[in-house]
Amino acid sequence: MRPIHVAIVGCGRIADMHAPGYAGREDARIFAVCDTDPTLVAKRKQEWNAERVYTDYDALLADPDIDAVEILTPQKLHEPMVIAAARAKKHVALQKPMTIDLKKARRMIEAMKASGCVFRLTDNYIYYPPLVRLREMIDAGEIGTPTNLRIKFISGGLGGWQVPASSWKWRMQEREEGRGMQTFDHGHHLWAAATYLLGSIDRVHAWIDSIDGVIDSPAVVTWKYRDPMRYGMCEYAHAAELSIPSDYYANDEWFEVSGSRGVAIVRRCTGRLDTGPIISLFNEKGWQHFSDIASDWLEGFRGATQNFIESIQGRAKPDLDGTSGYEILRLSLAIQRSAVEHREVFVEELDSTWPLLTRMRLRRADKKLQSKEGLLARLFGSTQRYASQAESLTLNLLDRYDESQAKGWSSTIGISLLADGSAPAMAFGLYIADGKPRLEVGLPAEPVLSITIPAGTWAAILLGKKRIETAFLQGRLKVEGRLEEALPLRAAFHI
Repeated sequence: MRPIHVAIVGCGRIADMHAPGYAGREDARIFAVCDTDPTLVAKRKQEWNAERVYTDYDALLADPDIDAVEILTPQKLHEPMVIAAARAKKHVALQKPMTIDLKKARRMIEAMKASGCVFRLTDNYIYYPPLVRLREMIDAGEIGTPTNLRIKFISGGLGGWQVPASSWKWRMQEREEGRGMQTFDHGHHLWAAATYLLGSIDRVHAWIDSIDGVIDSPAVVTWKYRDPMRYGMCEYAHAAELSIPSDYYANDEWFEVSGSRGVAIVRRCTGRLDTGPIISLFNEKGWQHFSDIASDWLEGFRGATQNFIESIQGRAKPDLDGTSGYEILRLSLAIQRSAVEHREVFVEELDSTWPLLTRMRLRRADKKLQSKEGLLARLFGSTQRYASQAESLTLNLLDRYDESQAKGWSSTIGISLLADGSAPAMAFGLYIADGKPRLEVGLPAEPVLSITIPAGTWAAILLGKKRIETAFLQGRLKVEGRLEEALPLRAAFHI
């Protein structure tokens, strides 16, 4: 079969990052290029060994030999271009941000859905290898339950590659219409990364200043995830007199995720402000540093291209489809609204028919959750629903044993589980001899440390639903004997 024929539409600066994803491939190639600048499009044809050149987008779409388009034009032009591509039955990879308002986004999604073709939004950050590894660390429980994400973005007045004046022109127009170059245009990358790492976002609060009415910085954006105990923050800074070392734009970003068990840091992204290990992880094992990960910003674009091709081939689904792109656009618009209206904005407000009523409903629900009754329920609420799992979780306790945390440790620990709901009282003995553990049913005759706890609370701790410190402070966990033995116990079994 012949390779997939892709047309690059919009041959400006960012196209330099999309073209390498097709280099050397046998299953897809840049078949055509399209731009209103005839000199530029001729140059790109030669650089990328394209077969056909167009300065008219409609003529390109009429070409039956073209299977897909990568649209790299300003976001104001996206809606008509995507709808036209849908009618022409072309697969579409659309450069972020998706568009400038939600109505346009919905029309684009419907048109592409009706076409039956692949529609994906291109964002390289969710394919940037260090962020992919960070996500893997989070999913593997390396930092425990994640609670906080912090992103730092800094741009410099010097450094990086040369950006044509035409590229700045349309970005200035976007700024005049209320969509900032940093917090909206580039912001899409950061909001995509934030949701990729820790999930959907419920509400935002933003402070966005302006330098000379042009650069939307300094700025601070905070948000709360739909997960009730998860938060994020992004800080924007512009250093006009600073030269940022970068092969691309004169900016850089770093990411830090904190969890119940550790912290993980990605030290650079677009630029090279920090030349040390690309990822650092701190948990019960101490600091670990990783340098064997590709950290060139270009690698994220290669990953996005790979996903587009595999989606067309039917071997994968778009990681950032129309619906996902819509959610990020809605979040971006909520951030802009928060800064303008100086208030917390629920993301759900943005596409509500009655936004004020939606805001009132969400606030009432929030207040109810935070009421005294709700607080007591969260702090002292029953963990009885986990009690039926207490026996099996305890019998499998050795599966979570980390011998590296117990070298030379010897101890005898009694675990008494109190009857809880349908779960009867149970007792176990944990014997550790020079770091080697053994578990038996029944209490030891002379335990060094004794633990007494309701079965449901114990199960909730082992499941990661409750912290052992909270159980102790609430009086649900009682400890007798040599209390210092609790420290290696917790470290060795990650509880």
